[in-house]
Amino acid sequence: MSQISQTHVLADYVVSAKKSDIPTNVWQESKRAIHNYLGCALGGSIELPLDVAISVLSEFSGPATSNVLGRRERFDVLHTALLNGIGSHVHEYDDTLPSNYIHPSVPVASALFAYAGANQVSGEDFMEAFILGFEVESRIGDAVYPSHYDAGWHITSTTGVFGAAAAIGKLIGLDTKQMVWAFGLAATQAAGVREMFGSMAKSWQPGRAAQNGYTSALMAQANFSAGEHGIEGPRGFAPVTAAEYDLSKITDTLGEEFALLKNAYKPYACGLVVHPAIDGCSQMREKYKITPDQVQAVRVRVAPLVLDLCNKKDLYRELQSKYSIYHACAIGLVRGKGGIQEFTMDAVNDPDIKRIRELVTATADSAVTEDQAAIEVDLSSGETLSFFVEQSLGNVHRPLSNEQLDEKFRDQAVLAIPADAAEALIADCWKLEAVEDVGKLVKLTVPPQK
Repeated sequence: MSQISQTHVLADYVVSAKKSDIPTNVWQESKRAIHNYLGCALGGSIELPLDVAISVLSEFSGPATSNVLGRRERFDVLHTALLNGIGSHVHEYDDTLPSNYIHPSVPVASALFAYAGANQVSGEDFMEAFILGFEVESRIGDAVYPSHYDAGWHITSTTGVFGAAAAIGKLIGLDTKQMVWAFGLAATQAAGVREMFGSMAKSWQPGRAAQNGYTSALMAQANFSAGEHGIEGPRGFAPVTAAEYDLSKITDTLGEEFALLKNAYKPYACGLVVHPAIDGCSQMREKYKITPDQVQAVRVRVAPLVLDLCNKKDLYRELQSKYSIYHACAIGLVRGKGGIQEFTMDAVNDPDIKRIRELVTATADSAVTEDQAAIEVDLSSGETLSFFVEQSLGNVHRPLSNEQLDEKFRDQAVLAIPADAAEALIADCWKLEAVEDVGKLVKLTVPPQK
């Protein structure tokens, strides 16, 4: 075992961190991440997976103290954390870290908004806890990626449980020993497998991470002990779940470099690795004025990870379309966009989209990065058009602007709440550090009585 205890170093950092130590640009980026998260939670709040989960779990809730985001139903804080996680992740529209493919905001923010619905917390304290939780899960993820991910673990949920524990632990004032225990309890609850991608269970996993991380912090607060080397111990999280890992990535530059500055916000409601294909096909559609009837064949060269994650061609559930490089190319060429409506059963069964989807051939090419795509389209005229995406929209090199995040928020929020409530939430997100009680934002997400 390493002489350095990464579990202890990370716990001490979270407990000892001061607001004044966090750079201004990190504070600003946290507002963008929280803003994006809330929009995704509202957009997903009307979907069937959340309906089913609420129906099943309602009779098992403790005292109903916190609203599920975008819903009128109230649950105890632990169930609310779970349900927030399901709703905010179901559309695959939430943020992603390109360095490890964690969806970092969902586990952390789902727990924090559950807390804020039942306890007064200032916007500044909320943001600090979010930043620290985000950093914890991101660093642990970097340490075990790619081996952990390649083995089949859903890294968002397996590392998100640590982030949620850190964030809630910071808010409730855990000391270093208790934070170590919280991380140990998180380690023993880390779960989630990639086999669930394309089903409702995929969004269940980060919801559980939020719930279990919150539980870990509460148990540690009550001095419920855990092994003190939960991350690096011989039978701890990293050695058990990754054949290869680098624990130095947890502690190197801790407090100096922040993962939030490398976060990516999605312009398309699907897996990040197919974004270059949607982006490129959409640009080709616009540039060459392509109509669906002209398309005779589509060839796309992508990074090998794309076919590992998104090689679904025969689609019979709408969630599967979010993991299909073939569907990604088709919606780009037919509709020129990839919003929520492009990943419904109506879109899956759209005759034009279906026809072009069947014309797509995808090839893995190690010379193509995960932010690129090389596309060729054969037209009925005999012409072949070529297009190369160097850096896809929404990634760190071509980030969405604040104005684009606002539009993305509005498009989702109005599915659940009135437009004036959506505008009030947007305004509060951009001035979150001045909000006295984040519970105000939770209340704004509650739909009016029908």
